[in-house]
Amino acid sequence: MTEPLIQGFIYFQKGGIVMYLLLLISIFIVSLGIERYLYFRSADSGRFFTQHFTTLMEQGNFNQAITWINNNSKGNLAHILLHAINKLDAGQTITAFLETQTNIAIAQFRKRLYYLNVVITIAPLLGLLGTISGMIKSFSIFNLNAEQPAAITGGVGEALIATAMGLCVAVTALLVHAYFIQRLDIIITDMEYCFSLLEEEQERRNTL
Repeated sequence: MTEPLIQGFIYFQKGGIVMYLLLLISIFIVSLGIERYLYFRSADSGRFFTQHFTTLMEQGNFNQAITWINNNSKGNLAHILLHAINKLDAGQTITAFLETQTNIAIAQFRKRLYYLNVVITIAPLLGLLGTISGMIKSFSIFNLNAEQPAAITGGVGEALIATAMGLCVAVTALLVHAYFIQRLDIIITDMEYCFSLLEEEQERRNTL
């Protein structure tokens, strides 16, 4: 068990100083992923909540929909719906309120995800920088001695470790980013569906 770790550490050192930067970026990705996951978990009302609420609204069971929200008030969507319904019952227009709250909620969900885009771009470049630096160092020892070509070949191989590390970090950031963007798309769709049903309820009341 210890031998693979030692071998991995040796390869890590051979990648040069860029490897330490990539290691810090990797830790940042993991930390950001955990933080965003915990936030999404607490702020997302969930598909089941949305499906049940929209079913009740489509069936015209407005009072039951309100009861459902009161009993399942977890997440941003539930809180926005609850406040919007209170305004609706008070005879206020909710369209501007829903639009504002949607923008605020989406901004909170997207918070820090931009950094993943930066990592996706910069990690391969850092890896390439480490490789180029290693290749320059390898070719700088070139002379006519018989054993130097083998030394150069080994140096280039070691230099490519930085590129491999950079690509691994970028792929990891890409997967994390894709996961949260996909969840965000679902949340936005749920919000738009629920809010459209509330606006239809508002129009129905205005026509009475």
